[in-house]
Amino acid sequence: MTARLDIDLGAIQHNWRLLDALHPGETAGVVKADAYGLGAAQVGPALAAAGCRMFFTAHLAEAVALRAVLPGHKIAVLNGLFPHRADEFLAYDLIPVLGSLGEVADWRAAARVLPCFLHLETGMHRLGLTLAELAVLAEDKSRLDGLSLEYVITHLVAADAPGDAVNERQKRLFRELAQQFPGVKTSIGNSSGMFLGADFHADLARPGAALYGINPTPGRPNPMRHVVTLTAPILQIHDLEPGETVGYSGEWRAARHSRIATLGVGYADGYHRALANKATAYFDDTPIPLVGRVSMDLTTFDVTDVPARPGDMLTLLGPRHDADALAAQAGTSGYEILTSLGGRFERRYIGA
Repeated sequence: MTARLDIDLGAIQHNWRLLDALHPGETAGVVKADAYGLGAAQVGPALAAAGCRMFFTAHLAEAVALRAVLPGHKIAVLNGLFPHRADEFLAYDLIPVLGSLGEVADWRAAARVLPCFLHLETGMHRLGLTLAELAVLAEDKSRLDGLSLEYVITHLVAADAPGDAVNERQKRLFRELAQQFPGVKTSIGNSSGMFLGADFHADLARPGAALYGINPTPGRPNPMRHVVTLTAPILQIHDLEPGETVGYSGEWRAARHSRIATLGVGYADGYHRALANKATAYFDDTPIPLVGRVSMDLTTFDVTDVPARPGDMLTLLGPRHDADALAAQAGTSGYEILTSLGGRFERRYIGA
């Protein structure tokens, strides 16, 4: 037996429908990073079956792979137009999200009426046309000749912190800058941004993590349905006497007679090394503490208080202990937990 990752496509569809009902405009599906580690080839068609018509990836290669399973849908590439790659965008009918004057010029050089999005920088300072570049466009509108500009977009800095004043500043600046492009649709809301209120709704929402069960409203109950369950069989159980240690460097020492279960999951599978002596698994309804270090291929759990045996399954991710909970124990985010999930798990897609 091997560790198994169950991915509930029906829950992903439910989450998309919930978000689509929340938003008055169109709702896309962000499937970058292989649909946050869950499999874009499976997630993309499931979202399409639920009604999603537009998809976003980060990289060109991701979009090319997605086109094979979504032949009739819009696919936009958030990281923009890569140098000397316009022909591939054209060949696969992909939309670049242009983020600089250089990218605008390169896309125009393809010499036909071409769809595109423009990314406007409003505070994230990663990608997007700066205020100086937008001023150049305002003075010379011919730089956009030949382009079919479908959306102007921006990305929120602190959408998961509703009280942060930067959200209001970005919204005001984006609205002001978008007036430079009359009649062009707008997009501002990511997963958390969709919950900031009607003022942050635009023509297109771009949820990602919320589709996969990550809580878009930290500090409040998660409105999304659980998506990912990771279970692993117990390989062996060792009996330890008081004072004996477990794993590298002996960082955990038994204070009593203990039964220690070994699982074939480690940091090579995305079960983070930072979880040492912090993480929790479940045996049925009972929480089980991780003891000792997380190794590359193995982890150890204290099953002294449950009737576990070799071959029994422990749940490492599940409804009682989701990616957000595991992330809190690892000192990271649920996004990183999902996108770290490795390729050695047996994957089962259910629910759709």
